Amino acid sequence: MKYLFRLMLALITVLSLQANATKTKLDVQLSVENTGNGSVNATLTITNNGNGNQKVLAWFTNLDEERLFKINRDGVDVAFLGRHIKRPAPGETDFIKLKSGQSLSKNFELTSMYDFSEMGTYEITYDVSSLQLFSNKGLLKKVERLFSASAYVWVEGIEAKKGPGKPCNPRKEDCGGDDPDPSGIEFTGSCSNNEKSGLVSALDAARNIADDSVSSLNGSSADRYNEWFGAYSTSRHNTVAGNFEDIKDALDNQQLTFDCSCNQSYFAYVYPNQPYKVYFCRAFWNANETGTDSRSGTIIHEFSHFNAVAGTDDIVYGQSGARSLAISNPNDAVKNADSHEYFAENTPHQN
Repeated sequence: MKYLFRLMLALITVLSLQANATKTKLDVQLSVENTGNGSVNATLTITNNGNGNQKVLAWFTNLDEERLFKINRDGVDVAFLGRHIKRPAPGETDFIKLKSGQSLSKNFELTSMYDFSEMGTYEITYDVSSLQLFSNKGLLKKVERLFSASAYVWVEGIEAKKGPGKPCNPRKEDCGGDDPDPSGIEFTGSCSNNEKSGLVSALDAARNIADDSVSSLNGSSADRYNEWFGAYSTSRHNTVAGNFEDIKDALDNQQLTFDCSCNQSYFAYVYPNQPYKVYFCRAFWNANETGTDSRSGTIIHEFSHFNAVAGTDDIVYGQSGARSLAISNPNDAVKNADSHEYFAENTPHQN
């Protein structure tokens, strides 16, 4: 009995140490300033107040890479004009390591990424979350969050800066597109003939797996649904089914624009308020047409991001992260772009 008690005590101690190891001691400070010359600037400082080293996923310290701030004007959410990126799951080199007492400080100009066009008081908070925010080792079983206190700034209204996230108006400006292809796709970014052919084929494959996803969700897809979206609920299932209906409709019926100019290591990216244009990057061209993290799946992933389609976010990347998210937080899984992609790709196959 004493042995059993000591064993249980030791187990509790180990679990407690493991739990404490996942807790961060990061202090986040945010200040904002209206410069008066058409810019709103933010200064973000993250300090490691713990005794040991602390990793932070670098994507969440770069406004060109991720949506870092939650902003509202007089209680109304402000639109984010930046891009959503499809990437591989994070590796060790994707993390910034802060030593004990070390700080990371960055400055951001916000009006090119967020809509400050209306007069009012803007509440700005650094607020990011991910299953892989502090580690890529698979130790965390829930989405972790890092956030600051709110900062406030009065803005009389700043016209949105022209940037890639602001849709081009072909009636007023040269949008740089090629002549429409016989496939019905408009190609931009100097796509080669091989790239155009590959994109047409990938689109056909994406339409096929979108069709299969809609059929699966209208039938008996319990195992497949549960793996990627978690415990069944009618409302969540209806959300996912509606998302795939809208993805299918966009792929089948909308005017699509595919851009080949990206030279980053990502698979692809889109601007959510700029349907239906997708920018394809290096990892896309190295991927298979079907299967896990495929070209066809990437198209599903990116179309799910458009606000006019499903408005998904990138909460976790990779199959392992998506499976963990389905278990730990089904509500977030139905908002996660990779979860939609892996359901559509269906590898390993499930009915």
